[in-house]
Amino acid sequence: MTISAPRVIDVHVSGAMEAQVFRGPGLPFEAVAVPELALAHGEALVAVELATICGSDVHTVQGARSTPLPLVLGHEQIGRVVALGPGRAPRTVDGVPLEIGRRIVWGVAIDCGRCRYCHGGLPQKCVSLRKYGHARMARGWELSGGFASHVHLRARTPIVAIEESAPAELFAPASCSTATVMAALDAARGIRPLAGAVVAVSGCGMLGLTAVAAAVAEGATVVATDPDAERRAAAREFGAAAVGDGTADGLAQALRRIPTARSGYHVALELSGSPSAVQSLLAAGDLGAVLVLVGSVAPTSTVSVDPEQVVRRLLTIRGVHNYAPEHLLQAVRFLERPESGPLASLVGDVHPLDGIEAAMLHARAHSSVRVGLRPDPQPVRVVAS
Repeated sequence: MTISAPRVIDVHVSGAMEAQVFRGPGLPFEAVAVPELALAHGEALVAVELATICGSDVHTVQGARSTPLPLVLGHEQIGRVVALGPGRAPRTVDGVPLEIGRRIVWGVAIDCGRCRYCHGGLPQKCVSLRKYGHARMARGWELSGGFASHVHLRARTPIVAIEESAPAELFAPASCSTATVMAALDAARGIRPLAGAVVAVSGCGMLGLTAVAAAVAEGATVVATDPDAERRAAAREFGAAAVGDGTADGLAQALRRIPTARSGYHVALELSGSPSAVQSLLAAGDLGAVLVLVGSVAPTSTVSVDPEQVVRRLLTIRGVHNYAPEHLLQAVRFLERPESGPLASLVGDVHPLDGIEAAMLHARAHSSVRVGLRPDPQPVRVVAS
């Protein structure tokens, strides 16, 4: 199967580009050649160095998430710019002009910059939001996800430059798990300082372990909970002072081990999506506690909220979905810190791009770590007309 884009604008790229296309649950991925594409103003083409498989990719393949088909999955990756569209080069989130050869990560979401949500400080909820690895494959934007040799970056994509010496395994997840954690901590930080706080982290997969490390780096004492003993052990390795088994009693016992948490946590990040975990956290906060919900991204059972308790205990409940461009920059800055280095160990086996079926099976069996895909992108030819 071969798809080519029409020649409609000033810069054209051709070469051995391909994507692994997901056609539906139970169906094999299909390698699709993209022999040429056109780059518009503000766009770029990136050769993928390493992509990691997010839990949401696994859920999509299993049929647990509804997505438009066919599509190129993948939204956690690091790559190198190999071509730029005509005119002024796009800039990174911190204002640096993009150059060919620059090593970068890029955000999941593309906003319009014009709608009421963009103007209201919520670009991540733009009315015309497009997301890498989530959009139906379309003519002119075939390379729209990270499970490909190259990715076609559209205008207004959040981009952050990465140092040449930076480990790909550390920075590839920045554009999803790390940036999401930064958004969650930012939501809490707006209400309650993290330094000196007791932070409860519920769910110790990739996001949870990143959250443990990030909260500890900000001077928080962390209590982590998860039903899986291996994940709890990992949370301790990343700096958790106490751990619980994911039950309400386990959370209470872990909090009691922390002298400053006898009255409850000060900040909680719920990353598992478990209704019972949400319910436990609602009851376990200290006066003025902040509960940030991140993992509840699929329909599930409801939880009970006593409004009188919210009022009398001065509780704050916040939701985080997607993230703003500045959170990607915060993610990279956090990963540049020496103490973040061990997070690279959360990327386990790495497969070639054409080994995506085996990689997905591995990712399903090892949900506490990321599985990688390492394409072998070939040089492309760029022609300006």
